[in-house]
Amino acid sequence: MVIPVHDESYHDPALRPWVMWVLFAANVLALVYLWLVPPEVLHAIAYNFGLVPAFVTGAIPPGDLELVMPPYLTLATYTFLHGNWVHLAGNMIFLWVFGDNVEAAMGHFRFLLFYLLCGAAGGVAHVGSEPASVTPLVGASGAIAGIVAAYLMLHPWTHVTVLIFGVMTARVHAYWLLGAWIAWQFAAVLLLSSGEISYWSHIGGLLTGAGLVVVLRRPSVELFQRHQWH
Repeated sequence: MVIPVHDESYHDPALRPWVMWVLFAANVLALVYLWLVPPEVLHAIAYNFGLVPAFVTGAIPPGDLELVMPPYLTLATYTFLHGNWVHLAGNMIFLWVFGDNVEAAMGHFRFLLFYLLCGAAGGVAHVGSEPASVTPLVGASGAIAGIVAAYLMLHPWTHVTVLIFGVMTARVHAYWLLGAWIAWQFAAVLLLSSGEISYWSHIGGLLTGAGLVVVLRRPSVELFQRHQWH
């Protein structure tokens, strides 16, 4: 297992990643809340705020359910729910290491818009892959995949420190680490049957992130920056 722990790409230290910090905190607090509520409440939250494809497509008419919000809004809310602490940690590590640089490249409001749109696109891709499913999808993976795509297009040559199998560290270029992660998402869609991980949501977030970073980055920010910072 290879886990990113630090990157060395440059951004103005005066540009505090407020949105990234708020998103990180919101995801953590949401899981703390889910951890504390009784099982019946947890079940209700999963089906009201998680993304249930059959509710979105109308395979199960929303009028037959007592939902607290229209199903299409769950394309946003599902990204703030996680199944357990391991699931949360896997997403938040990527948000923490790479999200600040993407926010610096876009600015606060556009980064928030970027995050929500990538998450929604991941949800749409998942719904398209399993339109009749009644299993709630939760997790920020679609939004995180968008951040991965954007970071790779902004800082492909940056060194990233990774933890390998929990026992040793190494420094690798971002294009190796993130490129391998992206390649695995496409390979998994082709080779694996459906399971606990929605690889289609990752693909939706990746493609959307790659497109949005082109139009949402600041005018002065270059793509595929080759300079090295230490």
